[in-house]
Formats: sequence, structure tokens, C-alpha cells
Amino acid sequence: MKVLANDGVSKSGVQALENAGFEVITTNVAQDQLVDYINQNEITVLLVRSATKVRTDIIDNCPSLRVIGRGGVGMDNIDVAYAREKGLSVINTPAASSGSVAELVFAHLYSGVRFLHDSNRNMPLEGDSKFKVLKKAYAAGTELRGKTLGIIGIGRIGQATAKIALGVGMKVIAYDPFIEEVSIPLEFYDGQKVTFDIKTISKEEVLKNSDFITLHVPAQKEYVIGKGEIELMKNEAGIINASRGGVIDEVALVDALDKGKLGFSGLDVFENEPTPAIKVLMNSKISLTPHIGAATGEAQDRIGKELAEQIIDILK
Repeated sequence: MKVLANDGVSKSGVQALENAGFEVITTNVAQDQLVDYINQNEITVLLVRSATKVRTDIIDNCPSLRVIGRGGVGMDNIDVAYAREKGLSVINTPAASSGSVAELVFAHLYSGVRFLHDSNRNMPLEGDSKFKVLKKAYAAGTELRGKTLGIIGIGRIGQATAKIALGVGMKVIAYDPFIEEVSIPLEFYDGQKVTFDIKTISKEEVLKNSDFITLHVPAQKEYVIGKGEIELMKNEAGIINASRGGVIDEVALVDALDKGKLGFSGLDVFENEPTPAIKVLMNSKISLTPHIGAATGEAQDRIGKELAEQIIDILK
């Protein structure tokens, strides 16, 4: 049986599948050529990340397909319900990348409170001629310790983010329409363990009382953070989005940053991927990464192994 990993898969995942007798193909096939390629090569398993879309055209026209796998959490690029109605197995790896995304959130937070994103733009250009000017410009940093982090969406990734926040010494508050309370265990290198119980509160309370907001929600039809929500936030608060593009109104975000209502933002995802708005890309108060939340070697290893295990369980 053949597996097409159209957006790539880790070496550990390839090895596990090959050891189980699968042929793994890592050729990247263009979206409009996928149906023909799958049929010509009698592909049994199609693995994707966020780039490849698996819609009804593929599901209806590829009779050899038995499994569709998403390396990551969100499956908004797959017509999941329709595929399952047609008898296909649809799998993902919801826990494998949580820690990597959470660490990226804090990379953006630290970048924002110490102006690293803007400093790294200007130091190569003016560091030799305006060193003292830049030093003064970036001298008003703040610490995360003692501040309040508001988490919107306290699922697996939200909880992983909460662990880091608690370890840093932050207060954590959270909103989630589906979760009332979570227990966050902090496990240390010497075997000690401390557990924090967090009861969720209203979205409005989180927005009003947080120094920083981080979003961990699936794709939405409506904005989770729009102009009205930004107005509720503390003046000069920061906001991070490493979940899905389109959950923040980017026009309202840029306006709030330009007017000083918000202090900074960190974005790993965008409304118009893969062509983010120029006003977002050029804003000096936004720390930017190109949708790399799960892009660590460790996370990709876990994703590959977990996908392989599920595929073997289903087909073997």
C-alpha cells in the first residue's frame, strides 16, 4: 500500500511506515494534479499538513483512498464529515505539537515586551550609526513575571501555554465555551510536581483583566477578536495569535496598534495566507512568523510517529 505525504513527514514517520510494509512517497504534488496522481499511483493514504486541501473532488474521485491524515491539530483544510460519510478514515495528531506552539507563543511574548522584532529590523541598518538612539528607543521593556495572561481556548495547546506562563510566574485566566475547569500539572526536572486548577470565566472578563491575550481556537466564521473586543482590553495590552488566521480582525488590530490602544501583537497565522496584508507585515509593533507553530524537529517527530501508528492500526 502507498502513502503520499504531500506536505512532507518526518524521517521517523517514514521509517515506521516502511517497517510496516508501506511505500512512502514524499513528492509534493500540485493541488490541481492531486486527483490524477492519486489514481495513477493507487494511493491508499494521503497525508497533509495545512497547505494541501482535501475537498470533495479528491474524496469523490479517488477510489483507492482509504485514509486521510492531517499532521497537526486543525482539520479545516479537509472536508472531514463528508470523507467519513464516504467511508474514509480521517486522522490527525491533536497532542503532538502542543508544546511547540506554546513555546512559539512565548517567543512572540518575549519579543513584544522587549521589542526584539523591531530591534532586529533596525540594528542591522542603524546599529553602527544610531546605537544610543536605538538603546533609548528600546529601553522601556517590561517583564512577564507577575503579569496576567488571558487564554482564549484552554484545550491542549492552551493548557501547554498555561504551563509555561505559570512557570514564568504569571497569573493565568481563561475563557472556553466548552470547558469549565482544567488542572494544569507542572512537572520539574527533579520529579517535583505542582498542580494548578483553573476555572474558566467569561470572555469579557478575560479581555478586561489580561495584560496579554493568546488565542487557541479553531477556524471561525466570525472574528473572535474584533474592534469591540479590542476596546475591552487593557490599554497597551499585547495579543498573540498562533491558532488560525481569520480569528482576529487584522484591520482593527493594525488600527489599535497605530493608535496606541494595543502595545504589540505576535502573529504566526494570517487572514490571507499565504499572502498576508502588507499593512500587517510592515507594522513595527507586530512580531511575525510564517505559520511555524508546529515546525520543530521534536514536534514533527511526534507527528510522524503518531500518524504512522494510527495508519498501521487502521490498515494492518
